[in-house]
Amino acid sequence: MKEKILDNINLPDDLKKLSLKELPKVCDELRDFIIDAVSTNPGHFGASLGVVELTVALHYIYNTPYDQLVWDVGHQAYGHKILTGRREKFNSNRKYKGISGFPKRNESEFDAFGVGHASTSISAALGMAVASQLKNEKNRKVVAMIGDGAMAGGMAFEALNNAGGNNADLLVILNDNNMAIDPAAGVLNQYLLNISKSGTYNRFKKDVWEGLGKLDTFGRKTRKFIQRNQHALKNMIFKENNLFEAFDFRYFGPVDGHDVVYLAKALNDLKNIPGPKLLHIITQKGKGFKQAELNQTKYHAPGVFDKNTGEIYSCDCEVNKAEKFQNVFGETLLEIAEQNEKIIGITPAMPTGCSMNLMIEKMPNRAFDVGIAEQHAVTFSAGLATQGMVPFCNIYSTFMQRAYDQIVHDVAIQNLHVIFCLDRGGLVGEDGPTHHGVFDIAYMRSIPNIIVSAPMDEIELRNLMFTAQLAENSQPFSIRYPRGCGTKPNWKKSFEKIEIGRGRKLADGKDIAILSIGKSGVFAQRAVKSLANKNVSAAHFDLRFVKPLDTSLLAEVFKNFTQIITVEDGTIKGGFGSAILEFMAQNNYSSTVKLLGVPDKFIEHGTIEDLYKECGIDTKGIVKSALEILGK
Repeated sequence: MKEKILDNINLPDDLKKLSLKELPKVCDELRDFIIDAVSTNPGHFGASLGVVELTVALHYIYNTPYDQLVWDVGHQAYGHKILTGRREKFNSNRKYKGISGFPKRNESEFDAFGVGHASTSISAALGMAVASQLKNEKNRKVVAMIGDGAMAGGMAFEALNNAGGNNADLLVILNDNNMAIDPAAGVLNQYLLNISKSGTYNRFKKDVWEGLGKLDTFGRKTRKFIQRNQHALKNMIFKENNLFEAFDFRYFGPVDGHDVVYLAKALNDLKNIPGPKLLHIITQKGKGFKQAELNQTKYHAPGVFDKNTGEIYSCDCEVNKAEKFQNVFGETLLEIAEQNEKIIGITPAMPTGCSMNLMIEKMPNRAFDVGIAEQHAVTFSAGLATQGMVPFCNIYSTFMQRAYDQIVHDVAIQNLHVIFCLDRGGLVGEDGPTHHGVFDIAYMRSIPNIIVSAPMDEIELRNLMFTAQLAENSQPFSIRYPRGCGTKPNWKKSFEKIEIGRGRKLADGKDIAILSIGKSGVFAQRAVKSLANKNVSAAHFDLRFVKPLDTSLLAEVFKNFTQIITVEDGTIKGGFGSAILEFMAQNNYSSTVKLLGVPDKFIEHGTIEDLYKECGIDTKGIVKSALEILGK
């Protein structure tokens, strides 16, 4: 079998030894490598396939890691990892103790900036470029790659605004593939589409420049005049026609992002142009794998699939005849929206991920994908609430952190009836620390006016959503729920109103009390049964609400038990367990309370089972802690 070129590329210096005409072959091999790897070891798929040529061209032209490449939406970076010393260990991608699925500074010197959220690359790259300028590093280049809908994020425009007024040597590459996870939303996407369909803008610049060079002395003098006064002339001629030129960026493109030889030549030319510049490339998400090209949303992160046929194998939910929490949310939202015409759905670029696509399809005038713009999503929801609407604002827990100021200032201070549905609450597995939703209980419960809740199962999620939209509960309301499958195959039941701040006893016991919130209650239930087999009688209480707490239930617990365990799949610092300790101190109880949850550190990636075990909040961890407390 003929040796592959990729087999001998361990670092970018090996890539540089090749000729330009060999680069397309490298791209083919790199794309095949990604397909082989991700088909058996699930991860993000389509995004990395779409930037294969760009990745090869970048490492061919730039002197990495001295030249710094900053990836936005880090799931684009699989090819980057493979070319920078991690090909042999790529089979550990996203696995427990393996390499991360995102760029990570402490993993490789080639990962200039850690990333998992969108729209950060231009800001970070500008900081690096300014630092190089201050250190007089005239030959160091900094490149930001932004794509997958991230340019629509407000932070990207804040960075463009700052960078355009700065003379730092910065190249921004806009990877325009018309997609986020779902098709990109908003008018910016249409604007980029218009540019890509018409080459008039850059052809005009090129024709004017080349035409002047061919003219007589007048033309050559005019060309020199343009060189001396290009900034002023650019303002006159081009700013009206191009958004990025209006930000004082030199704009180049659009160009074919799948022509690696042309990209390499273009990047080499751009290295010699000082100041802020933007290269607009057109790519296809999923490029090179037919099914991913045709269904880009489905193959964003498809799970295990057949690399020959594209067949995606059944997930655990389908095998266990359970339902994903996100689907329970989506179907329930549609159901209650049909009953309550005031309900509006809002999501920042995650309609399929959170299943709000169901409402968008059925009620397009009442459900909105606002693009990667979490801050806007929250304040947009606040505006709707001022007019009597009941917005369900669905944002992944880890992404809600980006809109914390808006939760406080625009919703909570005004005590508006916005319902926050925090998908992916708790440990989410292979995506790692940038995506674990472990801080929301702590950051939400510190805000006045807000109700903070977490359902243990699908039925509780439905009932909390039904309860939250009732007119009598017209204040901010947070519902956080986990990623993945539930435990109740028969979850479609009639709604039951839940009393705000009311927990429930799930098991009687006399030796020890286990208090749980959210998904951790499932493990607590199992622990109760395991402890019974060890002659330990454990009571189990599902609080359901962190704010307000069920004080009457807690009073009963502290009067009857001297040994108590709290369990949560969120950070211990300031979380559910902390709330229980505060209650105990305020009421002068003296029980021994052990807090189980996510410790005060960032948890890495791995299966959810591995991570729960690491944190000691799986069934075995709860049983072990209970036995230790009881001295058994």
